Order: sequence, then C-alpha cells, then structure tokens
Amino acid sequence: MKDETYNGWTNHATWNVALWIGGDEGLHNFAHSFSSYADFVDGLKEVNEGTALAFETPDGVSWTDSALDHDELDEIFAEFQIANLKKES
Repeated sequence: MKDETYNGWTNHATWNVALWIGGDEGLHNFAHSFSSYADFVDGLKEVNEGTALAFETPDGVSWTDSALDHDELDEIFAEFQIANLKKES
C-alpha cells in the first residue's frame, strides 16, 4: 500500500501551513490566541492587512487553499488550547 500523505500530513498544502504555524516563533505565538484555524486565518488578515502574510505562507501556500485539511489543522489549535489551560493552572 502506497503512502499518500506528505511528511505525515494529508497533503503538501496542509503540511506547509502546519510547518509555518509550528516552526515560526511569531506565527506560533500568534496562533495560541485562537481556538480554530479559521479564526487564525481571520486574525492574520486583520493584523497583516496589505501584506502577503495576510494571504499566504512565506512559501506561497494560500492560508485558504482548497486542498487544506481543516480538521487536521484544527487539531493543532485544540492542542494549543490544552497547552494554554495547563499554563493557566
């Protein structure tokens, strides 16, 4: 059986977005403020208005690419919420 994933993620777009959220300190810290990927994207558009980062990763993958696995990305934000709760207690 052939592995159809990309570095363990659903596809290249999902991997690239997850890579930037997890690997860029500024994006990672910003992401901790949101409970879902959709809210994160809205927040990016608001604070980065007029810049490329409002629309795509530094590698050029759109934050709203139709190939993105939003369920998989939302799992990242669920983990952030758990981490945030642990910090508060």
